[in-house]
Amino acid sequence: MNAFMNQLPIGLSIGAVLLLIALGLTFTFGQMGVINMAHGEFIMAGAYTAYMLQDWAGRQAVLVALPVAFVVAGLMGLILERTLIRRFYGRPLDTLLLTWGVSLVLQQVARDLFGAPNVQVKAPTWLVGGGAWLGIRMPYARMFILALAVLCVVAIWIYLARTKQGRRMQAVMQNRDLAACSGIATSRVDQRTFFIGSGLAGVAGVALTLIGPVGPALGTYYIVDAFLVVVAGGLGRLQGAVIAAFFLGLLNSYVEYWSDASLAKVVVFAVIIGFLQLRPQGLFVLRSRKLT
Repeated sequence: MNAFMNQLPIGLSIGAVLLLIALGLTFTFGQMGVINMAHGEFIMAGAYTAYMLQDWAGRQAVLVALPVAFVVAGLMGLILERTLIRRFYGRPLDTLLLTWGVSLVLQQVARDLFGAPNVQVKAPTWLVGGGAWLGIRMPYARMFILALAVLCVVAIWIYLARTKQGRRMQAVMQNRDLAACSGIATSRVDQRTFFIGSGLAGVAGVALTLIGPVGPALGTYYIVDAFLVVVAGGLGRLQGAVIAAFFLGLLNSYVEYWSDASLAKVVVFAVIIGFLQLRPQGLFVLRSRKLT
């Protein structure tokens, strides 16, 4: 029974990582219709940012890297959007192939800079080990990831609901043409959305350094699951992404505990496919002001 309950924090932390990754995707995919396969490499960039800062900050590199990785990954996303993606708006399959090619290039760049073998980022000493609560072992690192995800969700909710820029983002998501006619600079909103979404991927990359090694292919292990969260939760819906991320994290954790990692992936895919057969629009539907 204890072993079963000990999977709970593991599943929640996996869900928290998926949520951090999916937060960015849910807005870029929901707002711009861009299937950004390079999003996984922004995760990798965030993780390597923590690795590079390790020489200077030592065991506190994870904390120092959080804002730095947000900016680094955000700038990478902004450059990608300005130089390539903006030329392919309205062509989702083209953007998929384009960003997939970019992801391969970025992986090779990482191999050239850091080498093919995985590297390790040392966690702060206060995140090593864990405690117990109601008989459940709670690793400090995984609790930190969970708290980080909650903090990011609250920050995104405040941004969307309480700031002028957030309301403009929602207006563009609901109806781009009407927002443009209302005087909103949709291109600038797109840039800001891509920066924030990519930056959150960088933060997720830093979080991943606490639960595993860092390698050039780090992002590819999570990008498909993150897209599943976005689709199952409903495009552009924050509450849907939260529920879907933690559900998938817990499902993956418990199935993997009873079987293995490969079967867990199969079960997750089967559950999502079955769910989408019943509810193809996802958990929540974005209310649109479109006439058709």
